[in-house]
Amino acid sequence: MNPPTTPSDAPAADSASNFISDGRGHPLCACLTPGQTHEITAFKTLMHQVVVPQHRGQPRTRPHQLAGDRGYDARRIRQWLQHHEIRSVIPPRRRRGVRKAGRPIGYDPQAYRARNVFERTIGWLKECRSVATRFEKLALNYLGFVHLASCTINTAILNYQTEPIR
Repeated sequence: MNPPTTPSDAPAADSASNFISDGRGHPLCACLTPGQTHEITAFKTLMHQVVVPQHRGQPRTRPHQLAGDRGYDARRIRQWLQHHEIRSVIPPRRRRGVRKAGRPIGYDPQAYRARNVFERTIGWLKECRSVATRFEKLALNYLGFVHLASCTINTAILNYQTEPIR
């Protein structure tokens, strides 16, 4: 049997979910990759889907800064972020052995601590049973449930913010 060529052909159990959320926990976009591929492969796909809502005017398509875990510590990601004038808040990998020559990679640990908002967003998404257990056979259907869960979270956040104080 041939392996699936795209994530939408793959079973949902054989795919990995990749997300971007804003600093307040609103899920902005999601995509699926085959389970055996690295997260870095989905980076540009996710970044082209990002739409950051504004209070006035058109939404922005680029965030001011991007926080990621050590898995996103790659030269091509840092160069892409620098080219698009996005501040990188990605800690460097812990490398064993001899250090490379050149300026060490710096990041803001205080800004990185705000990444827990993203982890809580993932926790909210996993509260939806169909997202956490991956009952769907096709990844495309699973991605639909992820988008539905994201809409539910955004609606709940907006309702919470607009409730009158009693």
